[in-house]
Amino acid sequence: MKIIAIFVIRAYQYFISPLTPQVCKFVPSCSEYSMLAYKRYGFIRGTFLSLLRILRCNPLSKGGYDPVK
Repeated sequence: MKIIAIFVIRAYQYFISPLTPQVCKFVPSCSEYSMLAYKRYGFIRGTFLSLLRILRCNPLSKGGYDPVK
């Protein structure tokens, strides 16, 4: 499952992301953060961390440096 999730994120980064405006307020970007979370923690915890990060990425957020912990 982890490999499939990473493949989907890479496909998004190569095919979809270049067509959209760069609006991510965080470093690393949300897709890069998710990929690092999957690699470091596996599918279940990586998914949980990715969802939390996506919820933090909103107009009220300041953004900034937010590494995978």
